[in-house]
Amino acid sequence: MTRRRAESKALAKRAFDVSVAGGLLVATAPLQVAVAVAVRTSLGSPVLFRQVRPGRDGRPFRLAKFRTMRSVEPGHPPAADVERMTSLGRVLRSTSLDELPTLWNVVRGDMSLVGPRPLLMAYLDRYTPEQARRHEMRPGVTGLAQVRGRNALSWSEKFAADVEYVYAQTLWLDLRILGATVLSVVRRQGISADGEATMPEFLGAVPTGG
Repeated sequence: MTRRRAESKALAKRAFDVSVAGGLLVATAPLQVAVAVAVRTSLGSPVLFRQVRPGRDGRPFRLAKFRTMRSVEPGHPPAADVERMTSLGRVLRSTSLDELPTLWNVVRGDMSLVGPRPLLMAYLDRYTPEQARRHEMRPGVTGLAQVRGRNALSWSEKFAADVEYVYAQTLWLDLRILGATVLSVVRRQGISADGEATMPEFLGAVPTGG
């Protein structure tokens, strides 16, 4: 692919992101207010969960989502995420309503509607060179790994799908992934790995051979 074509492709993707995310922010504003009130009533302040995540080329940005877990009480031992998850939080996770504030991240340019999901800063040094290619694009609200199984996939399967998307990205593919995401949310598939709120920690690539 020539540089000019790559730049045109990136501009088209960005224009698509801004127009769709901006429209969704307006359309979901009443729903977001209702969710914010429910979170405030159930969990108190803050309503939003904010965390630094790696964006394109590993550059950090602050991700925003609705809170789904109880805070760790001062002086108490940390509890597992699955134990801190509330009933409201499970509903928000299963319906992906907790993700609505990330549309602001898309409009700001931190994220794209479709791309590899933004994980943790601590994982950056744990990827293989091939897995690290997932950071050649803006992270996404949804992605190829999400529609192939979400958190029911292993880490290696997720990263393989992420890198495949980096190679294959087109607006047509983005539209297909967005459509499949809607079906996945309706069916509430792959919400979490067994015994986890989402996924176990990624500790690094499993070495092959010995």
